[in-house]
Amino acid sequence: MLLANNLKVLRKKNGYTQGQVSLLLEINRSTYAYYELGKTRPKISTLQALSSLYGVTIDQLLNQDFDK
Repeated sequence: MLLANNLKVLRKKNGYTQGQVSLLLEINRSTYAYYELGKTRPKISTLQALSSLYGVTIDQLLNQDFDK
């Protein structure tokens, strides 16, 4: 669930809506929403795009708590 929470926190810190992030990633908004809910996990290519978008590493996305 750390990844799901990190995606939500980083999205909000960067001022994006779920719709905006999904457009940037070229995925459905509901798919992205499932990532934030922890129902599904992104593919490695999506993790790479997310890490680039937020300026963090994949390791940070998966292991660092950005809520603190």
